[in-house]
Amino acid sequence: MFWKFDLHSSSHIDTLLEREDVTLKELMDEEDVLQECKAQNRKLIEFLLKSECLEDLVSFIIEEPPQDMDEKIRYKYPNISCELLTSDVSQINDRLGEEESLLMKLYSFLLNESPLNPLLASFFSKVLSILISRKPEQIVDFLKKKHDFVDLIIKHIGTSAIMDLLLRLLTCIEPPQPRQEVLNWLNEERIIQRLVEIVHPSQDEDRHSNASQSLCEIIRLSRDQMLQIQNSSEPDPLLATLEKQEIIEQLLSNIFHKEKNESAIVSAIQILLTLLETRRPTFEGHIEICPPGMSHSTYSVNKSVLEAIKARLASFHELLLEPPKKSVMKTTWGVLDPPVGNTRLNVIRLISSLLQTNTNNVNLELMELNSIGVILDMFFKYTWNNFLHTQVEICIALILASPLESTENGTITDQDSIGDSLLLKHLFLKCQLVERVLEAWEMNEKKQAEGGRRHGYMGHLTRIANCIVHSTDKGPNSALVQQLIKELPDDVRERWETFCTNSLGETNKRNTVDLVGFDILFPSHVSGIQLQCSLFSHHASHRMSANLSSSCTVELAPPCFLCKYGCLIGTLIWFCKGVWSTEIVLNRGSIFCLLYLKSSVNVSAVRSLNSK
Repeated sequence: MFWKFDLHSSSHIDTLLEREDVTLKELMDEEDVLQECKAQNRKLIEFLLKSECLEDLVSFIIEEPPQDMDEKIRYKYPNISCELLTSDVSQINDRLGEEESLLMKLYSFLLNESPLNPLLASFFSKVLSILISRKPEQIVDFLKKKHDFVDLIIKHIGTSAIMDLLLRLLTCIEPPQPRQEVLNWLNEERIIQRLVEIVHPSQDEDRHSNASQSLCEIIRLSRDQMLQIQNSSEPDPLLATLEKQEIIEQLLSNIFHKEKNESAIVSAIQILLTLLETRRPTFEGHIEICPPGMSHSTYSVNKSVLEAIKARLASFHELLLEPPKKSVMKTTWGVLDPPVGNTRLNVIRLISSLLQTNTNNVNLELMELNSIGVILDMFFKYTWNNFLHTQVEICIALILASPLESTENGTITDQDSIGDSLLLKHLFLKCQLVERVLEAWEMNEKKQAEGGRRHGYMGHLTRIANCIVHSTDKGPNSALVQQLIKELPDDVRERWETFCTNSLGETNKRNTVDLVGFDILFPSHVSGIQLQCSLFSHHASHRMSANLSSSCTVELAPPCFLCKYGCLIGTLIWFCKGVWSTEIVLNRGSIFCLLYLKSSVNVSAVRSLNSK
């Protein structure tokens, strides 16, 4: 009978711990040592809490393993040590956080010369981060006493794990008062100024990138915290310092240093872009330019930031014309001389962010420089750079759709009206937007008729054309757009009207999918809704691949419908139409859905379902 047998299997670790001469390494060689630790195995935890064991665990993390060890097992003990120390066992946290000798040993890792071992740095950062979150007062007091702590953070900021540690100091301390004390301490240590100094051509690329990312995250974290604690009596000192005019001037000086360093330029522009982030309403039928989840205005751009950037718009325009030198790039379809480059792409992103603020003196300056004309030229020159196409499309949509800026009492001043009108007129008259759309469309049709390849910007050109049509019919500047269309030369106006009725209308019809036959998948109240793919948000487009572009533009389904079914439908549309080569934009949810469906759905069955 079963109860005659003892089916309880005791852990081999318990057996080892019964030996008086058992070593830490022997226990760490056991596969279930981490599970036993997390399961609060009393004997194991008592063993690990021995002073010599804790010291050895810390030593494994901060000391380079022997070079002659097999690479496969070289970091075995450092990795297991990190996992044991961060297993969130309260007894271990207490000993590490309260025993200064152990903290000093851990801290000594920062005293090493740069560059730090990135793997050991990640172990060190993980251990110290969990101590900050579990024992904030003790750890912050300890770090404050180390007068070289901020110096060492700055010294090693090129190591990503150290950057993460700095950000953990800002996020792991939740009570408002202790967090405010940390912010004040870091501000007194001039952390902002020192990070800005790193974004300089004299520094290396890793330091540029990590210092820039740190500052961007500080801005976002500070703003999010301000939204959560709206009644806070004290402002965020780090954000206040970052928005000071002298700090912005320093960033701009780094960008326009006599040595044009693309890494420094791009990293500094990233900080400016983050400072320019706003939460504004989207415009019906147009591109969503706000980060996902932001549907209303919550904070505005600091005026000193805008003024400082405006004063340097001519220099940014020069970067569009004369970016840092780049080697000629050979591609499968031709030679790029010069390539677009990250500098020009980020300058255009900056322009689109400035247009989003809808500030008239900035708009007028861009118009006088003809920056919009230059980026429109680039749109057509670089046929296959979809990162570029997306940003130019955003700029055009913003000019077409941005409402006139109101004064405090809600009225629109003559200056506001003139400023916006002039930029819109500039787009149609000086930049000849309609003519260029028609010319590019006709050139593409001719090329395809001769057996050539479809231009890579055609999906974006379709959206731009639809954006003009929408602005003419019911956009916030519809009266002016209608007038500008009427003032086109007779032949151009006639071509445009024919184009909208025939070529554009047919393209929209092809790109519209009627979800008939999908009742089995979706409720009856959404069956038959026509859906097309929406362009990436301004925020998301900065992070996704440039090789995806949209050839679809229509009215979106209701938000509740998209929320529940948008990702799946977008993917199914792609499968059902069989447009494997069509340029199409999928949001991140659709991409994940696609990967799943590609591996688990019978494509022919889905197409069959669509044909019913």
